[in-house]
Amino acid sequence: MSQIRLNGSGSLYDGGYSYSVTVPPGSTIYTAGISPLDTDGTTVGPNDVTAQANQCMINLETALDDAGASLTDVVKVTIYVAEKMQADLVVAWDVVSQVFGDHKPAATLVGVTVLGYDDQLVEIEAIAAVPA
Repeated sequence: MSQIRLNGSGSLYDGGYSYSVTVPPGSTIYTAGISPLDTDGTTVGPNDVTAQANQCMINLETALDDAGASLTDVVKVTIYVAEKMQADLVVAWDVVSQVFGDHKPAATLVGVTVLGYDDQLVEIEAIAAVPA
């Protein structure tokens, strides 16, 4: 079981997310931006924020597993969405928060103009902490 402590705040708005995370000594894993690519390098779900957010989370879980971590070790996540409407950001956020379940790492949700792959709308990066 992870030893990280997810910190809410009694002084700030309770938005259902952590404002900070305390990490004990151990290994820290920084992921690259995780894209919604399948194993052939094809962008999954063109024009579909939900499908791309799901694929990003599947790929994030795989990358963390390969590095010896899991989603419950994530202390910070950043979600990038290349859409013009705020509602599309919320769609991506809903997928990510559903996959994390009760584990609520500190998070940032950002709208951007463009991402690196053709038809890409979502990219997710994370920082995970694995106790010593």
